[in-house]
Amino acid sequence: MVTESGIRETESAESVDGIGPEAPRRQHIAAPPLAPELPAANREGLPFLTLVAIVVLAGLSHLTGAPIFITVGLLATGMAGLAVHLRARRTDRRAVALLGETAARSRAEVETLADRMWEMQESEERFRGLIDALGDLVVHRDRDGHIVYANKVFADLVGSDQRDLAGRTLAELGIDVGIVPDAAFSDHECLSSTDVAINMPSGPRWFSWIELSVRDKESGAVSHRAIARDITARKHAESSLITARERAEYASQAKSRFLATVSHEIRTPMNGIMGMARLLADTNLSPEQRTYVGAVSTSASALLALIEDLLDYSKIEAGRFDPEPQPMSVREIADNIIELLAARAFAKNIGVGCHVEPDVPQMISADPGRVRQVLLNLIGNAIKFTDSGGVLVTVARARTETTDRIRFSVTDTGPGLSEDDLERIFEEFEQVDGSSTRAHGGAGLGLAISKRLVTAMGGTISVSSRLGQGSEFVFEIPVISAIEAPQMRQNALSGRRAVILSKNAIEADAIARTIRANGGMVDLAATAAQAEPFAEGCDVLLVDAAMEDSDGRLLKRLRQSGFADCEAITLIAPTDRGMLGEFRASGYSTFLARPVRGETLLRVLLTSSVPALTQPQAEKRGAPSVRAIAGRRQGLSVLIAEDNDINAMLARATLLKAGHRVKVVGNGKAAVEAVTGTSHKHRFDVVLMDLHMPVMDGLDAIAAIRRHEEETAVPPVPIMVLSADSQEKTRHAVLAHGASGFVTKPLDPDALVHAVEGRWRRDPPSCPPSFPA
Repeated sequence: MVTESGIRETESAESVDGIGPEAPRRQHIAAPPLAPELPAANREGLPFLTLVAIVVLAGLSHLTGAPIFITVGLLATGMAGLAVHLRARRTDRRAVALLGETAARSRAEVETLADRMWEMQESEERFRGLIDALGDLVVHRDRDGHIVYANKVFADLVGSDQRDLAGRTLAELGIDVGIVPDAAFSDHECLSSTDVAINMPSGPRWFSWIELSVRDKESGAVSHRAIARDITARKHAESSLITARERAEYASQAKSRFLATVSHEIRTPMNGIMGMARLLADTNLSPEQRTYVGAVSTSASALLALIEDLLDYSKIEAGRFDPEPQPMSVREIADNIIELLAARAFAKNIGVGCHVEPDVPQMISADPGRVRQVLLNLIGNAIKFTDSGGVLVTVARARTETTDRIRFSVTDTGPGLSEDDLERIFEEFEQVDGSSTRAHGGAGLGLAISKRLVTAMGGTISVSSRLGQGSEFVFEIPVISAIEAPQMRQNALSGRRAVILSKNAIEADAIARTIRANGGMVDLAATAAQAEPFAEGCDVLLVDAAMEDSDGRLLKRLRQSGFADCEAITLIAPTDRGMLGEFRASGYSTFLARPVRGETLLRVLLTSSVPALTQPQAEKRGAPSVRAIAGRRQGLSVLIAEDNDINAMLARATLLKAGHRVKVVGNGKAAVEAVTGTSHKHRFDVVLMDLHMPVMDGLDAIAAIRRHEEETAVPPVPIMVLSADSQEKTRHAVLAHGASGFVTKPLDPDALVHAVEGRWRRDPPSCPPSFPA
């Protein structure tokens, strides 16, 4: 209700909507009156008494004989006063009415404003309650960092009353949050964010502190308003992730060390098994014994291939594969792998061939080891699953306006793949036939590893196939730092015409592609009768040795049917080398070893005077055999530092059989003493150094030998490292320590002899070789 003074009394807390005494009280203030009011009797009686007094005065003046004009004037004055009174009374009533209306309007506006202020206060209180419910901290600080306002959550966190926080700084409360300098928000505002730790009895709690610093445009006043959210759980999770990552990195490093150790430990006994089987095969054995030795070698090779796949997959999974590009010859790698796997193909009576397009660069920059590994997997799989026909490898250059790539294609005539197989063939541990009755073994890792290797080199790999129609695997790698092939090769066989007589369509097709790509003409025939129509204009006749008889009957028939003037070349498999003398007697001028290299084919076809067909010429192709090298008796002096007796025995027997002289020591220290204690006239020609040995390992021994050579100014001796650790970083590490080469275990006898003699030829000794005393 409203009192006489115009103020509405405050309603009691208990009477407002049933809210308790703690609820805020609401007041309505009415506008005060504009002027004090007189009593109503006074306002009505004053004009009447004045009129009566004037009339009385007019009567007295008339009775006393006053002039008439005085009496008339008094009466006129009274009448005028009465008129004025009446008019004033009407005006006063209007003013009072207007004043009442204005007062009522003012009271309504004041009440409306009070209601709005009350609603704003209630909204602010609800907002603050919501922020407090969320658990966020709200702090308002002035220019100097003193707290102007802090919400209840902040007060509870620091253990203070809200009213006591005003005027204090965060530093006084143990919170390290500085003030943003005024210069940082010259453009009127600056939003900053940081993570703040607040120490609590139970441990530090972390908050994401976001603060808006604002400068008023007109007054220049500065205020800092912050809101902070608890991120302690996130900080703990981040700390756990960091710890887990560190543990994972340590585990990865431990895994790498484990892989290197396992690789070495597995390769060491495998080296003994395979090497000794090879040495045993070179002795006088009965046919039955030779079969058993061959089975041992085959089983050991299969086991080693499986181990290699598992180790490679583990290294890739651990993220330890980094391509190491270096100059490489695409032609050389493709031809070498075809030659390496040809024995498997010939054992299954299938053909294998390789064709490299002339526009393929002579050299590119890539990782040769990884390219070789992918080709081995793809070609090896093709041979394994092909039982008739053969495997053709094609290397071409695929160029567009934006890309330049080398395209490797491996095509086979095997059973092919279904649509479902195509979708999963590159997955880990997947096989085309996963049943227990499958005909082919393997861990299902070769293609998965190949895909990862190709992807890591920036390339792509794909497969296309149909059931019963064979498969084609294609992978591409980018051409980097290409060195183009000589232009003269592109039409080197222009005007030449050849006829190929062979039942092996795959190999014949590979040879024909090479001839046509270099400008020549060629016809293919599977029988002598099919070849006869192509006799006219033929320059060279290529005949598969598998179709020829020991007396040369096929060539004689061909000569009689029109091939009398053309040059005859026989295509021989490694098992046909013993018949070279008979082929020469039958009229063949030379031979080409299957699978035929493109470089060798061009050289033979371009040679005007073909050398005679002799047995020594057959040994020029590829790595020299142990028996052939043994006949030359070069007599190099070789030091072998190897702590494993079986490996030392294998290397020693291999080199002795090749005609070299060998000394064996069991550790790196003994190797250093043997090299540094030898006089200048009796130096070793080559040193074979194992990496892992007692007393002193191989790297320390190499470093000691190189220091001695520098101090004594003697030419460096070639040092070949023997190691079962085939990782690229290991290879680079030993070369950086001064080694001259790297030979991977298990040791292949022919490869070992070739490496030793090849290194000695590149780094010849300064004195005649002789065995040291």
